[in-house]
Amino acid sequence: MLLGLPLWVFVAFMASQYIVGGVLDLSLRLGLSPADFFSESVWRTIVAVVVYSLSIAVVIGGPYLIKRYTTSRETLGLQRLPLWSDIGLAPLAFIAYLILTTIVTSVVIASITGFPADQVQDVGFTAFGSRLDTLLAFVTLVVLAPIAEEVLFRGYLYGKLKGYVPTIVAATASSLLFAAVHFQWNVGVDVFVLSLVLCGLRSLTGSIWAGVLVHMIKNGLAYYILFINPLLGV
Repeated sequence: MLLGLPLWVFVAFMASQYIVGGVLDLSLRLGLSPADFFSESVWRTIVAVVVYSLSIAVVIGGPYLIKRYTTSRETLGLQRLPLWSDIGLAPLAFIAYLILTTIVTSVVIASITGFPADQVQDVGFTAFGSRLDTLLAFVTLVVLAPIAEEVLFRGYLYGKLKGYVPTIVAATASSLLFAAVHFQWNVGVDVFVLSLVLCGLRSLTGSIWAGVLVHMIKNGLAYYILFINPLLGV
């Protein structure tokens, strides 16, 4: 299970992206470009919704269809609504993440020659032409992505793994996969640390909601620096 569950989530996540990418490629071959119908931000938001929805559906639905394996809301960390305690824990956990990622990134930079610490993460969205573009990018990056990724990685994967292996092993395995699917070294180191903090929150609260809020804070700050006030990132 330690190997099989992360591999299953990885395959489902990547397959969903390839399926959607294949449909887009086919539409282009048929002369039907998404740009002919939607602005860039609109179709990128649609793609994100489809990819995340398909990934979650395959990860949870596949085992049920094949072996009738079910996944409970408790396993996913969705057995309750967010509490005030989740809201209170989120800023504290975010500060802890900032301290830890600064320390770990500094160690990695000092240890690995040529580590691309300043490489900018590709978030899909490039330029905004209207308020709608700005809003859709915010919804996709700051709302949709944190919820979907928490369900997949700290919900399904971590929730399943900790039923078979020690908690620290489950947290490390799910965090390594979460880092790997970002496909950038510097981003991978950062989100690996983030994932460890989020796994800790999941264990502490029994739910993914505090982690979702921390994830939203992180992505919201990145969104502000990248698109609202890019001079802060210089």
